[in-house]
Amino acid sequence: MQLRFGASARLTLLALLAMSTLAPVRPPARRVEPAAMPVRFTEGSVHGFLALTTAAGAPLAHGDLFQVVRDGAIDSRMVFHFADSSVFEETVSFTQHDVFTMQSYHLVQTGPAFADDIVVTLSHSGEYVVNTKSHKDGREKRYSGTLDLPPDVYNGMITLIAKNLAPREAQTVHLVAFTPEPRIIGLEIAPTTSQPVRLGRHEEPAMHFTLKPKLGAFLRLFATLLGKAPPNSDLWIVMDEVPAFVRFEGPMYSGPVWRLDLASPSWPS
Repeated sequence: MQLRFGASARLTLLALLAMSTLAPVRPPARRVEPAAMPVRFTEGSVHGFLALTTAAGAPLAHGDLFQVVRDGAIDSRMVFHFADSSVFEETVSFTQHDVFTMQSYHLVQTGPAFADDIVVTLSHSGEYVVNTKSHKDGREKRYSGTLDLPPDVYNGMITLIAKNLAPREAQTVHLVAFTPEPRIIGLEIAPTTSQPVRLGRHEEPAMHFTLKPKLGAFLRLFATLLGKAPPNSDLWIVMDEVPAFVRFEGPMYSGPVWRLDLASPSWPS
């Protein structure tokens, strides 16, 4: 999600800000502090197999999800290796003491499958480091600092949060979007319709969630004007006695819409 504003966009922003000063002043709305997501289903050790394709279904990469319990926390790592040597690796450590709390986040996105290389580290304290490298000119940039993170920042945990929503309940949480400068944005996780998923001859109802980025009025306006507004994403979860992920469609971090499905190992003939 690249949100870069040029000189003309900045001038337009100044004009809009000047116009806004002419509007009548309203009392400030009461601020509602975000709250961390309560734990309904605790996580444990997992090794899952994943398949990544284009939105049309063309194969891109196979991957793994590794999740282990370490010292009262959960370490979860999802990694994909592409045929063109590109790598996508996302690692998050979190606790689940009554509520889910992100402790650390690490993202590696490198290779020709992506517009730029990016390596991100984010901690619960808000400290971050971002290193990027342009594929066009090889230019490298580094960003570092500290953010004031709300308790419901869930980078790398959106599927987990959706699994823990109460039935038919929508929830807005927060993400840190690295564009590459970090920006805290909202993400609405909204259930829409139930769709059948076939397992052999057996069908299970899968809940379709729409994931809607909330950029704020000015950022959304300029992202739209510049053609850089992040699209909605889609997530399907079987909301049975124990919820289970079945599909995701959207940008993995930045870039085109891809599809992520569960995969089954195949036996050599």
